[in-house]
Amino acid sequence: MNEKGWRQKSVGDRTFDIALRILLAIFVIIVVYPLYFVVLASVSDPLLVSKGQVLLWPKEMSLFGFQKVFEDTRIWIGLRNTVIYTVLGTIINMAATLPAAYALSRKDMRGRKTVMMFFVFTMFFNGGLVPTYLLMQKLHLVNTIWVFILPFAVNVYNLIIARTFFENSIPTELYESAALDGCSDFKFFVSMVMPLSKAVVSVIMLYYMVAHWNDFFTGLIYIRDQKLNPLQLVLREILIANNVFAAGGTGGSLSSYDQMYADTVKYAIIIISSLPMLIIYPFIQKYFEKGVMIGAIKG
Repeated sequence: MNEKGWRQKSVGDRTFDIALRILLAIFVIIVVYPLYFVVLASVSDPLLVSKGQVLLWPKEMSLFGFQKVFEDTRIWIGLRNTVIYTVLGTIINMAATLPAAYALSRKDMRGRKTVMMFFVFTMFFNGGLVPTYLLMQKLHLVNTIWVFILPFAVNVYNLIIARTFFENSIPTELYESAALDGCSDFKFFVSMVMPLSKAVVSVIMLYYMVAHWNDFFTGLIYIRDQKLNPLQLVLREILIANNVFAAGGTGGSLSSYDQMYADTVKYAIIIISSLPMLIIYPFIQKYFEKGVMIGAIKG
């Protein structure tokens, strides 16, 4: 706001604006500082961190946590697995969700409301954990990489977002014009609908990628082979079981000295596990901001 506009405001409005900005600044600090502290603690001397002397700036730079993380093979195996699950899972998610959403958005599709009702039904009712586990077992998906991918190929919430976008943003006249030129449904979807849908594609892709990257519950329930564990499950085991590299990986009770270095390793793992998503987000931010409100008014 320019200075002239600020002067034209009443005293009450100015007071409200100042109070609102102060409140927002406090909220930003509350949200950002814990993340900032994790970064500080991961590169500072563990002894100073444990004594509470690291508050605003790193002290006595130490990369002990990152060194231990990069030395441990479990982290690399977990990182490799998570990358595979995220990339392959997102590709299958997009290949299943977008065509289904486009088909359900077409008003000339017979029975589309009935099909959509079955999709929505699964958002409110499911078989529960034990029946789902038995189903995965009968399908021979337990203890395989496919249990991370195939059972969750379509997220209904994302399907509704994509369908709403296609209904409101792709004119029927465009399809009719293409059909007159001999364009098939598949060609129209690939060559015209997809290029016009970068916003919704970016939003849904980000949702799926984050979900796959953060997924540890699937591995916790369905995976028994340690070589198939995702990175988040490895991180969870370290955080809960105190199985730290500083203690030699034995997982026994730790001394205060070992615990101090265990915390440093945890901070480093948190950064490593979060960094890929933080790097990817800026590249699709412009599409995400445009498409994040899709479906907020009409569903």
